[in-house]
Amino acid sequence: MSTNRRKSVRRAIGYRAKIIASDGSWERDCRVLDVSQTGAKLAVEPAELPRNFTLALSMLGNATRRCRVVWTANREVGVRFEKHTPT
Repeated sequence: MSTNRRKSVRRAIGYRAKIIASDGSWERDCRVLDVSQTGAKLAVEPAELPRNFTLALSMLGNATRRCRVVWTANREVGVRFEKHTPT
């Protein structure tokens, strides 16, 4: 029997989103497989991703989260949402 060690409950959703380079120089489509307040599991085509990027949770780009990759497996990536620090 497996134990869920996550701090936040994840909800399976499966909707489209975009991965955007931190400097905005490129973007890639992905699918959010599940999400919580602290992170998400993404389905992406096999390719190198930077350790940090922005995830646009809406196709309009008005709901974004800064992310850090915490694991990768085949075509899935686990990310942790980074806390926003005001400048």
